[in-house]
Formats: sequence, C-alpha cells, structure tokens
Amino acid sequence: MMKSLKLAVLAASVAIGAPALAAELTAISFGGTTQKAQIETFYTPFEKATGHKVIAGEYNGEMARVKAMVDTKSVSWNLLEVESPELSRGCDEGLFEQLDTSIFGNPDDYIPGTIQPCGVGFFVWSTVLAYNADKLATAPTGWADFWDVKKYPGKRGLRKGAKYTLEFALMADGVAPKDVYEVLSTAEGVDRAFRKLDELKPHIQWWEAGAQPPQYLASGDVVMSSAYNARIAAVQAESNLQIVWDGGIYDFDSWAIPTGAKNQEEAKELMKFSVTPEAQKNFFEIVAYGPTRKETINLLSAERQKVIPTTPENIKNQVAIDVAFWVDYGEQLEQRFNAWAAR
Repeated sequence: MMKSLKLAVLAASVAIGAPALAAELTAISFGGTTQKAQIETFYTPFEKATGHKVIAGEYNGEMARVKAMVDTKSVSWNLLEVESPELSRGCDEGLFEQLDTSIFGNPDDYIPGTIQPCGVGFFVWSTVLAYNADKLATAPTGWADFWDVKKYPGKRGLRKGAKYTLEFALMADGVAPKDVYEVLSTAEGVDRAFRKLDELKPHIQWWEAGAQPPQYLASGDVVMSSAYNARIAAVQAESNLQIVWDGGIYDFDSWAIPTGAKNQEEAKELMKFSVTPEAQKNFFEIVAYGPTRKETINLLSAERQKVIPTTPENIKNQVAIDVAFWVDYGEQLEQRFNAWAAR
C-alpha cells in the first residue's frame, strides 16, 4: 500500500510540474493576401508566444461543409473566418460555439458590432464610392453625385446584387445614412429604392468580383463605382483612384469556433491575440482594412490612417451593415433585384 501511495504522489508531482502540451489548431480563412497577412501577424507570433501550432487553410465560405462536419461530429477545423450574415445564421443554427464574450474585455474598446455571441470581428471592410480623379473635373461627395449623370457624365459601376445597391439608392434619394434600414424595412422604402435604380439603370456597368471596379475605373470604362475599400487602396500608389467614405457601408469579418471543435481554449487564445492592439497594428500595415480595436488606430502611421475605414473621420458617416435585416429579407430582395436587372 505504501509503495502504491508513493507512486501515486510521484505521478501527480510530475503531472503538475510538466509544461502544458502544445496544441495544433487549423485556422480556415478566405486565402489570398489577407491569409498571408494573418500568417505573418497572427499565426507566427502566436506560435512563438504559446508553442501552439497553427495550420492555415482556406475555403470559399461554404457553410454546407461546416454543417456537415458539425452534424456528423467530425469537426476538423478549430477556427473559421466568417462574414457577418454567416456568423449570425450559423450561431442561430447551432453551427458555432457560444462564447463567454467577457474574454475580450470591455466592449467599449471595440468598434460597435465587433463582439457577437458566437464570434469576434478582427477586421472591418467597407463598400464605398470610388472614382478616378483623372477623369473628373470635380470630386463627387456622395451617392447623390453618383446618380447625377448630367454633372458627371459616364458609366457607373455597381455590384450586381440587392445588398449595398439598395442602400446606396436610398442615400442617393436623400435618406440619411442612419435612417437607411428603417426606410428599407418598409414596402414603400423598397419601392423607392428600385425607382431610384430605374433612373440610373441605362448608365450602370455591373460588377461581380472585387477586382473589377479598380480595373473599370483605371481603364475609363466607368467614372465612378461602388468598390471594396482595400481593393482601391491596393492600387492607389500607381493610380489616381480616390474614395468617398461618406455613405459607405461597413461590415466585419469574424472568427468563430465550429460546434464540437477540439482545442477550443487554445482557439479562443488565438482569437484574443488577433484583436490585441499590437497584432492588429501589424496586420493593418499590410492590408487596408480597419481594426476593430479602437486604440489600434493611434498605432498606425498618419499615411496609413487615410485608407483605413475605421478612423473616426472615415467611419462617422458610414452605415453599419444591418445583418439581421439581410438575414430576414435578403432572399426575397435578391430575387426581386435579379428580376429587375434582367428586364
């Protein structure tokens, strides 16, 4: 008995004194330049600080794959980058783990909307009005100018879809940014948006891929276009493409943990690391998205701040995407838009 007791005590002391085993995390994102920046500024420093290994993977946003993993209890991903509608729906459908959001600290330290029940936003991107300053005598100031084909003759680029396009139409018709979703949530507001689109339809050149607006603007195919802000920032060094921030619509890309994933505590550590001011600073020196941690702005150079959507002056007249609205009404509005565009 004494021998067994001594062995038990020895085993316990070894377990207590041993360092925690390193975990392996698979972090899935959308690839490209953003993923390269994630590896450089999030994954590699996190590995050095914790000893955990991060394997970078990518997908194209297909939630059916996530659902299949969760339903069959064969989840091989630990952390997943998702856009806001997918985060909201996935949370409601039980595809993502509910989080103790207190782990991220004071919500007031973040851009409103960053912290959600099943995820945390680690960058903000905006869909904005962009123009080629070499092609226009005077700079446009908002969506009313975008619709003014007499003052600014030429084609306009718009994303081929209801989301963003309907909001921009209402702002062009005089609706204040803060009131856009209140108006759009009524049948009269939807009709108003489509009537405004009728005015511009002969002058629209549709785009479907984020790389197209800067190409259309640079070639002179269009004089103005809606565009993703980082796509414009990426070519400003070799062009005179400019951004109007007022009336832009901003949204988050967030981290979420698939339900039933292994190593959840380590995944949460990586989530927290990605929204620390220093990690965010390093990330946004590479990609021209906006930090979700407010204090990060002050760590960026003055030159960099000009292309960041979440500086106080750039975000003050933008609209936060209403995720709940598009989850509830997106399908029917997209159907109506497609029928309208095909006419």
